[in-house]
Parts: sequence; structure tokens; C-alpha cells
Amino acid sequence: MNIFTASEVVEFAERIHENGANFYRYAIQLVQNQEAKDLFAELAEEEMKYHKTLEKIFAGIEKSIPAETYVGEYAQYLRNYIDNNIVFTQQAINDDLAAVKDACSAIDFAARRELDSISYYESIKRLVPKIQHEAIDYLIAEERGHFVQLTNLKKCML
Repeated sequence: MNIFTASEVVEFAERIHENGANFYRYAIQLVQNQEAKDLFAELAEEEMKYHKTLEKIFAGIEKSIPAETYVGEYAQYLRNYIDNNIVFTQQAINDDLAAVKDACSAIDFAARRELDSISYYESIKRLVPKIQHEAIDYLIAEERGHFVQLTNLKKCML
């Protein structure tokens, strides 16, 4: 049984990446370490570049939108679902950001969110048709790359 379509997963991914970019921009202002600032700036930029890549993936996927009571209802639902239930939720950000005081804690926060994203995509992959797994695998690979970059930076800082 497919609960989500790949197009919904891609829409979720767009929102996850948007929220991730917002965190990385915030982290740039928070940390003093120049190497960390540079990596956060790079990751924020990459998150925004993924939007174009996701649009390409999305263009090749049949979009299914259920009947709406008003125009944009479904998009609003997806945004709210992501913001409140997936990875970079506002509550998680508020709770965890209170502990982000320096570069190491910012890296830890970001690395946890990247792992959460990987876990989300791995789980959601089972809910979309197999023909659309390649798009999900691409997203997983990108998140793994971010995690590796973050953990490598933390190793250098210790």
C-alpha cells in the first residue's frame, strides 16, 4: 500500500531543505569558528540548490493532488505537516536550539537533523512505488553527504 506518492515525498523534501537552509543561515550567525561558518554557508547554499534538483525530479513525477476545499489547501497541509511532524519541526528547533551555544553544538544539531532526514527518506521509500525509488535514493545520498561533512568538521575541531 502506498501512503504517499513520490511527488508528496519530493514536496516534503523541498520543505525539509528549506528549513535546513534556514537553520544553517542561523548557525552562521551563532558560531565564531570560521571553518564552521564556511561549512554552514556551503550547506545553506546546497540546500537551496536542491530546490532546483527537486523541481527536476518533481517534473518527472506524476503529481496527484486530492480535491481541495479551497485553492492551496493541500499545499498548506503539506507545509504544516512537514513543519510540525518531520525533521526540522518548529518545536524541535526551539527545544534543541536552546542548547546550541557554539560550533560543536550547532554541528551536533545539524548532524542529528541530517540523520533524521536519512531515516525519514529510508522509511518513506517503502511507501512509494518502486519505479520512484531512484529519486528517493538521490535525496538519501545528499543527506549522507551533509552528515559526513558535518562529522568531518567536528573531528577537525576536537
